[in-house]
Amino acid sequence: MSDVTTVLLAGVGGQGTILAGDVLAKVAVAAGYDVKLSEVHGMAQRGGSVDTVVRFGTKVFSPVIDPGTADHLIAFELIEAARKLPFVKPAGRLVVNTRTIQPLPVLTGTLAPPVGVVAALDYEGAIFLDAEELACEAGSPHSANIVLMGAASVGLPFDAAAWREVIASRVPPKTVDANLQAFELGRRACEGGACTV
Repeated sequence: MSDVTTVLLAGVGGQGTILAGDVLAKVAVAAGYDVKLSEVHGMAQRGGSVDTVVRFGTKVFSPVIDPGTADHLIAFELIEAARKLPFVKPAGRLVVNTRTIQPLPVLTGTLAPPVGVVAALDYEGAIFLDAEELACEAGSPHSANIVLMGAASVGLPFDAAAWREVIASRVPPKTVDANLQAFELGRRACEGGACTV
């Protein structure tokens, strides 16, 4: 039985998935774990998919994951959450932002918008929260990624103090307080295993 934990962060370009993955990796390193991190950019600057995989444990040999192996999916928007469902273990934890960013073929009218996404994610036990709303409440509309890390932190084996320390070291100095508040709001929303927003 492997002691490696796999976290898949999925979003689109500009949502801060890479920073969020970097924060998680640094928290895991600070806790003494071996960590592997990989990023996949799919035309990220044009709103394409951006996936970050963080794997941590006693010894991690590869950042690559196969379908059905992710312990956690942290999804920055609904469609990417649905796309990445096949990578999650049957008992995996899903934290999903309620925002939807329509793919280019939908925006151009080539394809119809996907239907049933929320129902499918709900069926899989997803924990939903409005990360943008909580980021605005924290005073930093661009901190939805940190809100999601706060929500994810509830299901990960790291002290909240370690998260705060890494976040404070990774975000611009002028935004530290707002980002720490964003983290706290995300964490508070999901304490007890179910989000309240």
